[in-house]
Amino acid sequence: MKIILKPEIKHIIKNLDLYPIISKGFVAYSEGKTVVPPVGELSFKNPPGDVHIKYGYIIGDKFYVIKIASGFYQNEKLGLSNGSGLMLLFDQKTGKNVALLSDEAYLTDVRTAVAGAICAQQLANEIHCIGVIGTGLQARMQVEYLKKITTCRKVMVWGRNTEKSEEYSSYMMNLGFKVKICDSPKHVTDTCNLIITTTAATEPILFADDIQPGTHITAMGSDTTAKQELDPNIMKKADCVVTDSISQCIMRGEISHALRDRKLTKNNIVELGHVLNGQHSGRTAEDQITVADLTGVAVQDIQIATAVYESFMENES
Repeated sequence: MKIILKPEIKHIIKNLDLYPIISKGFVAYSEGKTVVPPVGELSFKNPPGDVHIKYGYIIGDKFYVIKIASGFYQNEKLGLSNGSGLMLLFDQKTGKNVALLSDEAYLTDVRTAVAGAICAQQLANEIHCIGVIGTGLQARMQVEYLKKITTCRKVMVWGRNTEKSEEYSSYMMNLGFKVKICDSPKHVTDTCNLIITTTAATEPILFADDIQPGTHITAMGSDTTAKQELDPNIMKKADCVVTDSISQCIMRGEISHALRDRKLTKNNIVELGHVLNGQHSGRTAEDQITVADLTGVAVQDIQIATAVYESFMENES
């Protein structure tokens, strides 16, 4: 069994084009070519945190993957990263463990950011201003990974903590973005036609009346039954609602809240893989409002873990 540590993983990722790799996984998932069981989950209250266990395989592929990733939201008080985890890669034919990717949740962060960029590429109009709700790691990575799909470098950010907003602004400006700190989420929605929500909120931050025609929203913070960033009426107002996994979003994420509140029906939800393979057209007019609700699917972990392992083995030989 190979053990691949985070520094080596980060080096490998720099040389991989992950957009087609992750897109291929979404398509395989939506075409029924994968086996992905429901998410295993542990929730903690004191201190608050959650652990997700995601696993599965693409039928006929070389490997299957088991991923454990955690988020403990008071870790920063201890000088620790909020996220941690690892991925285990197994031979699909023999069950032999071929690799342990000790990525400390880095690969989860990367594949989530890539998924956000894929959604923006598929569903957003030409981006003239990027809106960000939240100031944490994903708030940074989601925007950073947009660099490959848009020339827009204008960002408007809102966060609950002024100091963190200023830190976010400084970090993103060093990457070449022009950042304006907003005093309210409505300031973001009034100005930006791409909005990314990246918080661990349990009550809505964005509201339907504030969403402008032509806006695309990628909501990726809500990945449990308790979290929520969007007013369910946003789903009712949207012309196209896309998710990475319909079966998963029924139980967790923004769509689950909209379904429970009867603001949305299952028939009006589209899987990202079906947009990518052309089965569904996604956005069809510039004035439409589109929403992508991402709760994270194991097929993303399968694709990124396999790509890292195979690149590692090529470099070793």
